[in-house]
Amino acid sequence: QVQLVESGGGLVQAGGSLRLSCAASGRTRSTYAMGWFRQAPGKEREFVASITWNQGFTGYADSVKGRFTISRDNAKNTAYLQMNGLKPEDTAVYYCASRSSPLSASWDYWGQGTQVTVSS
Repeated sequence: QVQLVESGGGLVQAGGSLRLSCAASGRTRSTYAMGWFRQAPGKEREFVASITWNQGFTGYADSVKGRFTISRDNAKNTAYLQMNGLKPEDTAVYYCASRSSPLSASWDYWGQGTQVTVSS
């Protein structure tokens, strides 16, 4: 089992920045990748960004490319999402997830989520 705890959400004005953190504990040695997802009210959860744990390969949704940066600190078992140039449409609950297999598209573990609210 892997436990994920997000932090760093909050209220920010449009154009501002936030950094989310996701601390992993438990059986983290089997982690292949970590990712960030978000769910806005009345919408389905969507992919935001991901990073492979060993190589550091990253991927982003088109809507956040150039504004968000995902990174990780292997020693701290923590992933980060630096969000710059925030827009009101970025308002959502942000979830961290981890995946053990490079062959599966599904994510194995999820955090409880952290609220990000961007005011116009």
